[in-house]
Amino acid sequence: MKKALISDWYYVNGGAEKVIHSINSIWDDFDHFALLDFLNDEDRKFILNGKKAQTSFIQKLPTVKKNHRKFLQLFPRAIQQFDLKDYQLVISSSSAVAKGVRTNNNQLHICYCHSPMRYAWDLQEQYLSDAGLNKGLKGIYARYILKKIRKWDTLNSNNVNFFIANSKHIANRIKKIYNLESTVIYPPVDVDFFSLEEEKEEYYFTASRLVPYKNTQIIVETFNELSHLKLIVAGDGPELKKLQKIAKNNIEFVGFIENKRLKKYLQKAKAFVFAAEEDFGIIPVEAQACGTPVIAYGKGGAQETVVNNSTGIFFDKQSAESIKDAVMAFEKIKFDPKTIRKNALSFSKQRFEKEMKEFVETKFKEYQKSLKTT
Repeated sequence: MKKALISDWYYVNGGAEKVIHSINSIWDDFDHFALLDFLNDEDRKFILNGKKAQTSFIQKLPTVKKNHRKFLQLFPRAIQQFDLKDYQLVISSSSAVAKGVRTNNNQLHICYCHSPMRYAWDLQEQYLSDAGLNKGLKGIYARYILKKIRKWDTLNSNNVNFFIANSKHIANRIKKIYNLESTVIYPPVDVDFFSLEEEKEEYYFTASRLVPYKNTQIIVETFNELSHLKLIVAGDGPELKKLQKIAKNNIEFVGFIENKRLKKYLQKAKAFVFAAEEDFGIIPVEAQACGTPVIAYGKGGAQETVVNNSTGIFFDKQSAESIKDAVMAFEKIKFDPKTIRKNALSFSKQRFEKEMKEFVETKFKEYQKSLKTT
């Protein structure tokens, strides 16, 4: 059986790439495809078993490495130029356009959906604002393009035989946007690497790419008010300088950190603070695997991974005042690191790989059988 694995793009080693790594751990004979591939050798070895993805014409466009999203209007054409007709099984890993790849009736296409395209649907206004395309003629044109992409996205969701959602939150969005059912298989978390540490230190910790939708700014604003508490911020991105400028002396920025340092910060933190509404959110689970409680915005994937008042505590609004109230409530609760880690174990890599293997192989057998009877 020839198998193709197609992703939107490869340029960082993030949550979606951890899913790709685990899929490659189940089957090591995929041919890989993506709009672009700028992985370094170390990340390529981890994610793609050292293989290089076949890329689209987007790869060769000027400045694409710095900002690929400015070529959004070309993504649908690029993804549909891949010729996958010789593959019996196609798995797409998609938060944008990968699921729109062309397949035929003799192929089984399973999409692992991290989210319907965020900047075409729920994050449209934020995307336009961040790109400086929310006003004037450019704004009008950008909204026209996004309207066309939403239409394309909805239509091409029918190319998928079976959707796998990375959370119940995303399963609900797939139903709402595409009117299609999906099966939930939570992403893999390396709970063996992120090991239990029961002795905590007196600091709060947050880590993410420093972009607006992660809402790191309101975490910084919270700890500006709670100047007697220490906050450590890990991550890099376009908001770093602005955050450093507004932060008080109790807030430390450590920049981008590798997994070994991330693990140590997570293990020793009093709590991990998380203000984004994520589709799933792997790092709050990594924190819990270390026995560290999570203070999280109570929407999105966090509702499925954090147990309120047991493995963490929720806040209701993405505001400094709401986070401050949660931190003050957190200070009065005693959390058990072993209970917290036990919750994280249900999101292990082993569990993901077992569920994914069973799902794909069962659906493939059923699909092959249906082709023989038609």
